[in-house]
Amino acid sequence: MNDWLQSVVQWLHSIGIHPTTDGAAAVGNAVGQAGAAVGGAVAPVVAKMDMPSLLALAAALGWASGFRLYAVVFLTGAMGYVGWIPLPEGLKLLMHPAVLAASGFMLLVEFFADKIPWVDSLWDSVNAVIRIPAGALLAAGVFGADSGTMGLVAGLLGGSLAATSFATKATTRAAINSSPEPFSNWLASFFEDGLVVFVMWLATQHPLAFAIVLVLMLLVSVLLLVVLYKFLKLVIRKLRAFFGGGASVPEGA
Repeated sequence: MNDWLQSVVQWLHSIGIHPTTDGAAAVGNAVGQAGAAVGGAVAPVVAKMDMPSLLALAAALGWASGFRLYAVVFLTGAMGYVGWIPLPEGLKLLMHPAVLAASGFMLLVEFFADKIPWVDSLWDSVNAVIRIPAGALLAAGVFGADSGTMGLVAGLLGGSLAATSFATKATTRAAINSSPEPFSNWLASFFEDGLVVFVMWLATQHPLAFAIVLVLMLLVSVLLLVVLYKFLKLVIRKLRAFFGGGASVPEGA
């Protein structure tokens, strides 16, 4: 860059224009500042998430954990590991290779288990004990390292969203499993696979748009739970029986 500036200065001298050394230095500084600005433009857009982004991330972690916990853990850790998003301190553990390996393995197990009729419902029953608390913990991790109060608020939000999405998924699957053909299960499962990727992407890239989508998903969940109420009762009975040591629960309970 200096050689180029000197060449320009010499050319200006040859045509009768005599810039001062300070002027050349000023030009050099201006060029350097422009280069720094360009470098900043191609760097990550933010070094740290702002509040709307953090809230969106917490809500997305909670919601998506209710039906695809291991995918959420793997995707979040992977995005932080490759530098796509700056993870908060409370979530940086997800970038550890051991956590990525474990969550990636469980993601594959869940991917296939969720495609088999009735096995999917059994898998949901087994994982009910971990999805909702994990959704709360992941959401709390967004703020927990910086603010205990915000961590608690985010944990309550994440746990509630995880419980809602879990109830919607389990109830819908119970209704789908009443049909003998397996294709509806496959379609529902692939839809959920795509949904978790979409939710995580939207929350990290377009937080405000995600807030609108989240409200719509909550409305759809409430509508499905009302329409499929009898299947929701079936899910509740099965969960009671599962966590009650296998004891049967009367039909009217």
